[in-house]
Amino acid sequence: MRGIPSLITDIRKKVFTEVARMAYAGGDYSHAEDLPFVIVPGDQPLHRESIFLERAIAGERVRLAMGLGVRPVQTRSLMTDGMDAAAVAEAYYEPPLVNIIPYACHACPENQYRVTESCQNCLAASCQKVCPKGAISFVNGKSFIDPDKCIKCGKCAKACPYHAIIHLERPCQAACGMDAIGSDENGKAVINQDKCVSCGQCLVSCPFGAIVDKGQIFQVIQSILRGDKVIAIVAPAFIGQFGKHSTPGKFIAAMKALGFSRTVEVAVGADMCTIEEAKDFLEKVPGEQKYMATSCCPAWHAMIYKLFPGEARNISMTLTPMVFTARLMKKKYPGCKVVFVGPCAAKKLEAIRETIRSDVDFVLTFEELQGMFEAKGVDFETIEPLNDLNEGTAAGRGFAVAGGVAQAVTDLVHETHPDLEIKTARAEGLRDCRKLMTLAKAGKYNGYLLEGMACPGGCVAGAGTILSVEQAQRVVKSYQSEADTTSPMESKYRDAGEDLD
Repeated sequence: MRGIPSLITDIRKKVFTEVARMAYAGGDYSHAEDLPFVIVPGDQPLHRESIFLERAIAGERVRLAMGLGVRPVQTRSLMTDGMDAAAVAEAYYEPPLVNIIPYACHACPENQYRVTESCQNCLAASCQKVCPKGAISFVNGKSFIDPDKCIKCGKCAKACPYHAIIHLERPCQAACGMDAIGSDENGKAVINQDKCVSCGQCLVSCPFGAIVDKGQIFQVIQSILRGDKVIAIVAPAFIGQFGKHSTPGKFIAAMKALGFSRTVEVAVGADMCTIEEAKDFLEKVPGEQKYMATSCCPAWHAMIYKLFPGEARNISMTLTPMVFTARLMKKKYPGCKVVFVGPCAAKKLEAIRETIRSDVDFVLTFEELQGMFEAKGVDFETIEPLNDLNEGTAAGRGFAVAGGVAQAVTDLVHETHPDLEIKTARAEGLRDCRKLMTLAKAGKYNGYLLEGMACPGGCVAGAGTILSVEQAQRVVKSYQSEADTTSPMESKYRDAGEDLD
């Protein structure tokens, strides 16, 4: 649903904007109780059965945007409960990162085949003939599927000449490549946090906006207001996310208007990552490890550790572009605070790891950053551009699109070893990533470089993006072509990775 304006995207934008506006007003959260009335004004509901329910949901969204958890419905509590601990610049995310607001959930059908009004009561009755369990009969002139007998094989839907039988799936469940979503006793969706890797695909697939990730908008602004040197490191997928006027130069000016002292492209870290992964591959495959899996996508990593723990040793030990760039900033500007701005929900989970939290202080998605622009009244059409972003190479910028990581590594290897054949395999989406790893575990990809991306399409399809995947891929490709340099070996930071690892 990304790239399609909807009531859900409008509400998310309002929530992020109002939280940011409250923070910029001075960091006082005492008016947070009023925000649901600002977000949902008037006395008539727009999309739920009552305006009180709409405001209750908006209240939980505000809490989650400030990094707090969903309140239990069984006990009385204020919307501001716990905010005194969350509304500080040093607050980290507390798991779980991805949450379901129970009373926003529609309790969608999990997995069933249903006969629609298109059924013509035809003489062939093909649906009945192919059903292996005799679950279909005619009732009141229409085919009827007995849910107790149905095994959900789908043969009836394929056999119907009128396409009158449809397959209903819970959208969040269908999008979850980890099979982490089930149901409670009331049919509401629940997340098995032991399986969840926080990719956020359920979040962008829920048509009722019931799934929400935690944010750090308030904390970032607190840090800016207290005078910290706050540096934004921005993933290459940012290009075009904020409208046709959001050129790199105008984007830097806009970030300055928000209070960021400096904006740096994470493509710089991607170049360092490429150099180190190419080195790792040449040194370790196949001598020390049978194949190498790329290091960039945290949800892909988490999936391997959860489902294929014995294969985790084959993941490249190279730092991710986010961490490389953050460490570079911390080294150049001691005492600074670093905010990663990107498309990915799972990066929030990566940033709270004990080995990384001192490098990356905050994580914002593009959606959350858009709320900050709205709160400060930033107009990309009229703002005057500042210096351009020109330190990342075309290879580093290509990390944003599926296949870009493997392409960058293989191209770099071929620069020094032109006759060396590098076999690669890649997967997009966690279901396909699982298939890829199953084959790798079975020895089908020995000697290969494997690229896994949790989001179909790559980072541009992350849960925090604004553009449609197709649009984002196009503008990133164009952004690549505008880079001053092509190879990571042309980067002025080509040797920095060894000191930061």
